[in-house]
Amino acid sequence: MRNMMYVLGMLLIVGILMVNGVSYSFDRAIEAEMADTIEEPMVVAEDDGASDGKYVWMEGEPLTGGGDQGWIEFKIDIPTAGTYALWGHVFVWDGNSDSFWVTWQPADPDEDAQVTKNTEYRWSIGTKNAWHWDRINHWLDGGTFDREWDLPAGESTLRIAVREDAAKIDVVFITDNLSDNVDEVNPRFPGPEDVTPVEPQAKLTTTWGKLKSQR
Repeated sequence: MRNMMYVLGMLLIVGILMVNGVSYSFDRAIEAEMADTIEEPMVVAEDDGASDGKYVWMEGEPLTGGGDQGWIEFKIDIPTAGTYALWGHVFVWDGNSDSFWVTWQPADPDEDAQVTKNTEYRWSIGTKNAWHWDRINHWLDGGTFDREWDLPAGESTLRIAVREDAAKIDVVFITDNLSDNVDEVNPRFPGPEDVTPVEPQAKLTTTWGKLKSQR
């Protein structure tokens, strides 16, 4: 009888966990302008639609054939070895400004995707002309698939590099929740738990109002 009660108790616990969902242990949100390195010609700019009113981009019109210059890089401490996903709060104009290169070492090799053009590291952004959350993927010749990174505990290096002019990156969200459903993941803007007291790495050079007046 005791064994039967034990089994029933365990089944009840499992059932509760299934109903309430899995608890995820790690997430972190980082403002793009707080990157450890912002390599020109990427610059910080202003937009009321962005978190904290700022974002990073390679300044320019969304034209075919541009890009592949400049990048932002983050040194991120991973507390526990595991599998992680990335989301970006981004804005792209059209099909000429809708992608970045993304590498995250040590899961990815020390490779300059702007030079090699390796599609394993090509992030294609679907929604156009609106700030939104987008799961970082790899846009391969055979289709687009969500990316996951197996990382050890310790320091990692995330680089988001320009592929096309005018694509904007506002916030990077790191999580061990591997769902592709934005409502389940619920990516967020940085809060007090994420803040590191450092200054943005580049001066403000453009504002949304100035950009609109130029178009």
